[in-house]
Amino acid sequence: MWRRYDGDDWEAFDVLPPAIRQRVAEHAYDAWSVNVMVLWRHYRRLHGRTPRAERALIRYLDYCERLERAAFAARYAQAYGAALPHDAAGATILRGRSADASMR
Repeated sequence: MWRRYDGDDWEAFDVLPPAIRQRVAEHAYDAWSVNVMVLWRHYRRLHGRTPRAERALIRYLDYCERLERAAFAARYAQAYGAALPHDAAGATILRGRSADASMR
């Protein structure tokens, strides 16, 4: 479903702004830090190194996470004939704090 870029994930993680590192750390799946760094460079070109660029990237990471969860839930339902228990229970993803709140 996704393309993973080559590179050192830890090095890529270290160059990200703190708010984005926090969101990557809270991602429900492995967000692939190198991919996030590639995206961060793109958002910096669009918006500059600003809080607006950080918020835009965090929103995009949220969107990707929803796509990943939906794909996983669909595969689960196909394999087991039932809704993913996490989704059936209406549970949310646990995070230390809202990534959007950390931007304020």
